[in-house]
Amino acid sequence: MKKFILIILFLVISLFSGYLIGKFINKTITENNNNTSSTANNLEENNEESNYVDKETNINKILEEKANKILESMSLEEKVGQMFLIRCNRDTAIEDINLYKVSGFILFDENINNETKESLSNTIKTYQENSLINMIIAVDEEGGTVNRLSWYPAFRSVPFYSPQDLYNEGGFPLIISDTKEKATLLKSLGINMNLAPVADISTDPNDYIYSRTFGKDAEETAEYIRTVIKTMKENKIGSTLKHFPGYGNNLDTHSDLSIDTKSYDSFLTNDFIPFKAGIDEGADSILVSHNIINSIDENLPASLSKEVHNVIRDELNFDGVIMTDDLQMSAIKNYYGEGNSAILAVNSGNDLIISSDYITQIPTVIDAVKNGEIKEEVIDKAVLRVLKLKLKLEIL
Repeated sequence: MKKFILIILFLVISLFSGYLIGKFINKTITENNNNTSSTANNLEENNEESNYVDKETNINKILEEKANKILESMSLEEKVGQMFLIRCNRDTAIEDINLYKVSGFILFDENINNETKESLSNTIKTYQENSLINMIIAVDEEGGTVNRLSWYPAFRSVPFYSPQDLYNEGGFPLIISDTKEKATLLKSLGINMNLAPVADISTDPNDYIYSRTFGKDAEETAEYIRTVIKTMKENKIGSTLKHFPGYGNNLDTHSDLSIDTKSYDSFLTNDFIPFKAGIDEGADSILVSHNIINSIDENLPASLSKEVHNVIRDELNFDGVIMTDDLQMSAIKNYYGEGNSAILAVNSGNDLIISSDYITQIPTVIDAVKNGEIKEEVIDKAVLRVLKLKLKLEIL
């Protein structure tokens, strides 16, 4: 009897041991399979990221080669002209194209208010036909208080809403559809760049810039900027982050100088965040304000400061087009002079100069290159970026 019980006990122990061993083996195999699958997924993700980087690098190389070929054939006058994005004077536009070889026009109310979609489109075609190098045609179509086209029923039944109103009504889906509609409208007219979005942070309704902003904190504004830049890029319309390094609660520089006394750390942890988000998403250009930023350069407005431009290039790793705000604004004109401000703008690292007084500023810059005040290699670097942008946006 004891022998029988021992045999039964042995069989039970053997079966249970086999069960445990089987469980252990199955668990090990499953874990190995999971690890293999996880490794494969990680490798696939890394390969996709690597392929994207390689593709972007190759595209950039091709654009640079094409831009260099164009640059090599250009005269000094043509190169300097390519650095100027000027206010379009409808009465002298063709003459300005032929005489100053300008990079492009910004359209304002006087270029739009008596036009139809067809007539404006035809006018822009005429500008392009008269330009040796196809032009940037830009507008400020931010939505809300700054709309150049949609104020007029000939272009849209109601003006585009502000970013704040869009978000409050329909969140990011409405912002995406609005951005697509803007791009479609602009491109249908021959406009290839929107001087938007506004990347300034403001949560105080009393701030000068508040109504033009997303009206939320740094992270939420960054998400808005990412969304808009991604949509603009997908719809092939040029984008501009403005007004670097951020207006905050500063005064309107259209009327006077504004001095920002915030610490550099506050810019790093707040104001720069939406700009960096836009840069990482592929923004085409950055527009620099005329605010004096004491923590970076207490002597010159941001638009004329080499130190501020170094931050954009070296700290934020942006290699696209940097442009000034209009040098005709009182904050610049009244303190630095129309001709001298253009020289400072070039030497500080701007690629494009927004100018209403191009009749003075273009000849001044040409003379400054000839007398050595501006090195021609500085002009060449700027023009190369402008040409690459035009190629990227299929303007050329």
